[in-house]
Amino acid sequence: QVQLVESGGGSVQAGGSLRLSCAAFGYTYSSNYMGWFRQAPGKEREAVAAISPPGGIAYYADSVKGRFTISQDNAKNTLYLQMNSLKPEDTAMYYCAATYQRTAWGDHYGYNYWGQGTQVTVVS
Repeated sequence: QVQLVESGGGSVQAGGSLRLSCAAFGYTYSSNYMGWFRQAPGKEREAVAAISPPGGIAYYADSVKGRFTISQDNAKNTLYLQMNSLKPEDTAMYYCAATYQRTAWGDHYGYNYWGQGTQVTVVS
């Protein structure tokens, strides 16, 4: 059974930084993607970033390119999202997700394991 546990959310001023962590239990880095998604109230869940564990290739939404960095620590079975230059529009619940399925990195329907989410609030 795969379990994903996020941490690191909080409230920060615009321009600030946060680092999200996702501890993965029961997940093996021999499949497709691990990623971060976010959902603001009244909006669709959207992809933020993902990484392909075998090769470490990273993918980013255009809205976060150059500001966010996804990384993984295989020894700690942990996924990270470093978020810099945060903007009020980055405010959302952030979810860690993983999939063994053959899917597009940004398609949340293709991910079958989800964390409980961690809230990020950016105030101007």
